[in-house]
Amino acid sequence: MAAKEFVVYLLTGFSLAVVSVYWVNSYSQGRHAKPWLLSSTNGSETLVWPELKFSWRIVLATVIGFLGSACGTVGGVGGGGIFVPMLTLVVGFDTKSAAAISKCMIMGASASSVWYNMRVPHPCREVPIIDYDLALLFQPMLMVGITFGVAMSVVFPYWLITVLIIILFLGTSSRSFAKAIEMWKDESVFKKAMEDKLTCVDSRGELLIDAYESLSPKEEKTPLQIMKSNLNVKGILALLFVWICFLLLQIIKNDTKTCSTWYWVLSLLQIPVALMVFVYECVKLYKESKKRRLAGNPDLICEAAIQWTATNLAFCALCGFLGGTVGGLLGSGGGFILGPLLLEIGVIPQVASATATFVMMFSSSLSVVEFYLLKRFPIPYAVYLMSVSILAGFWGQCLVRKPIAILGRVSIIVFILSGVIFASALTMGVVGIGKSIWMIKHNEFMGFLDFCSSQ
Repeated sequence: MAAKEFVVYLLTGFSLAVVSVYWVNSYSQGRHAKPWLLSSTNGSETLVWPELKFSWRIVLATVIGFLGSACGTVGGVGGGGIFVPMLTLVVGFDTKSAAAISKCMIMGASASSVWYNMRVPHPCREVPIIDYDLALLFQPMLMVGITFGVAMSVVFPYWLITVLIIILFLGTSSRSFAKAIEMWKDESVFKKAMEDKLTCVDSRGELLIDAYESLSPKEEKTPLQIMKSNLNVKGILALLFVWICFLLLQIIKNDTKTCSTWYWVLSLLQIPVALMVFVYECVKLYKESKKRRLAGNPDLICEAAIQWTATNLAFCALCGFLGGTVGGLLGSGGGFILGPLLLEIGVIPQVASATATFVMMFSSSLSVVEFYLLKRFPIPYAVYLMSVSILAGFWGQCLVRKPIAILGRVSIIVFILSGVIFASALTMGVVGIGKSIWMIKHNEFMGFLDFCSSQ
C-alpha cells in the first residue's frame, strides 16, 4: 500500500467514524433524547494529582516510562500512546493531566535523543544526520495541526477519539511492519551479495546502495567535528522563529475570552506564520529538485529519489497537519505520523528517527510551556518522569545501536517503530473502549460538544 493510498484509507476511516456520531448518540441516549451537539457540559474534568511517594505504582510507572521512552525515541514516535494510559491506569492521574505530563516525558526523551544524534555521523554522506529541510517542511504544519487537534479533543466525544486512534495506529503499525519486513529482505540480499561478491540488487530489482556503512565509518572524526557537521544554524533559527511565534500567540490567546473576536484572530494568525515558513521551504526544495532533474542527477544516495513536485509537497503538508492533529488529540508529539511518513518517502531509518525526534522536541516543548502556564501538571511528578525519559532517550539510542552494528540491520529501528505504535493502539484502545462502555451504561452524552461552552 503506497503512502497516498494509506492517507486515503485514513481519511475514509476518519470520515466514517465522524459520521457515525449521530447514530451512536441516538442509540445510547434514546432517539431525540439529547441534541446531536451539546451546548454545555456538566463541568470540566476534575484534576486528580496523586502524591509523589515510593510505591509499586511509581516503580511500575518508572519501568514503563523508561521502556516507552527508549523505544519511542529510537522509532521516532515519542511514546505518548503508552504514557497517557500508564499515567491514568497505573499512577491515577486524570486524562488532561496525564496528557500534559506525557508531553513533558516526550520533550525530555526527544531532547536527550537529539543530543545523542548530534554526536553521530550521517550513515552515507557528509551531511547532518538530521534532515533540516524535512524538519522545516513538516514542523509548521505539524504545529498548526496540534492546535486543531487540541480543539477537536474538546469537541469530539471520547469514544470517537478512541476509534480514530485505533484506525490510525493499526494502519500505521501494519504499514511500518510491512516496510520493516521489506527492508529486512533487502538487507539479506545485500549481505548475501557481499558474501558472494556479487552486484547488490534488492527485492524490487533495483540497485541496492549500502545504507548501513554508518556502522563502520570511512573516516574517523572527533565528537566535536561530528557535532559541528550536524549543526545547521540557519535551520535551527528558522524553527526557533516558528516556535517563538506560536508560543507568543498561545500566551496572548490564553488571556483572552474563549470564542471572542480576538481569540479567533489570534488563533487564525498561526496559519500565516506556519505557511510563511512552509511555502519558503517548499519553493527551495522544488527549485533544488528541478535543478537536479535538469542536470540528470536522480539523487539516489541514501534518501532515495525524492521528487519534490507540487503534488508531493501538498501531500507532505496534509500529512504534517494530520500528524499534528493526532498529537493534539492524543497528547503526543505527532511522531506516529511523521516517523512512518519519512520512511515512506525514502528516508533511511537512522535519518528518519533523528529528524522525527528533532521535530518532536520543538512541538512537545511548546505544549509543555503552555501547560506550565496553565498549571495543568504537578511539577514534582513532571520533573521525575521527565528525568526518567531523558535517561531512557539517551541509553535507548546507545543500546539499540549495538545489535544494529552486530547484525548490520537498521530494519530493527523500523520493527521497533511498528511495535511501539501497535502497543499504543492496544493500550489506548483498551482504555478508550472501557471508558466508552462505562459512559454508555451510565447514559452519558455521546455526541459532539460545543467548543465555546466546553472551555
